[in-house]
Amino acid sequence: MSAFLRVERLAKTYQPHKPVFQDVSFAIQRGEFVCIIGHSGCGKTTVLNILAGLDVATEGYVFMENREVAGPSLDRGVVFQGHALMPWFTVGQNIAFAVRSRWPDWDRARVHAQVEHFVALVGLGAAIDRKPSELSGGMKQRVGIARAFAIQPRLLLLDEPFGALDALTRGTIQDELMGIVRETTQTVFMITHDVDEAILLADRILLMSNGNETRAGYRPGRIAEVVDNPLPRERTRATLHHLEAYYPFRNQIVDFLVSRAKAV
Repeated sequence: MSAFLRVERLAKTYQPHKPVFQDVSFAIQRGEFVCIIGHSGCGKTTVLNILAGLDVATEGYVFMENREVAGPSLDRGVVFQGHALMPWFTVGQNIAFAVRSRWPDWDRARVHAQVEHFVALVGLGAAIDRKPSELSGGMKQRVGIARAFAIQPRLLLLDEPFGALDALTRGTIQDELMGIVRETTQTVFMITHDVDEAILLADRILLMSNGNETRAGYRPGRIAEVVDNPLPRERTRATLHHLEAYYPFRNQIVDFLVSRAKAV
């Protein structure tokens, strides 16, 4: 069976003869949640931007449903660390703007029903008429997530969406995200620096190395390892640490980040 998303021999170069990364290849199946982890500068965000059509690879290709990705599309929803809400719109209006862009022929009632549904999914029903200035950071990120899900993208791209939030808020939104993903069977590609977040959310984790000067010359970054999550998919934050395979799996990822994250 052909993969839902195929990334083939991707490379990005800013300085001649020193690609940030090279020969990055992986596949994502429909309904799969994949996280990518690596140190700053390895090129994770660049990979995500290429998948989103917001950047262009120096070499290689991206195919989604056997069609080459060329430029942005509403089939690919993106949530960045910054919420990027329009401050003059309310919560509902911010989401409605995206919904109308996706389905311009929908009438007002249908748009409103779609907005209400996804606002409720992220627990913001009482804040639907508030503007971003009246919301906390966590609430703003919930709006960004609701907006991304409301256009029902075939692929959801998340660039450290919880990185600026406090631990308690981050955990609450992680739980909400897991619930929505399971309800919608959404395909997700996510960047994170948080090992526990990746273990909680991802079906597979891509471990990316940084470019490095070696005795044999410069070696660009790459996908150094791909690890399957051995934990039950119905895991929760509260029970994660009690699962038998949790600590060995976590130690495997931490060991990579500490001792094997530079290209050799």
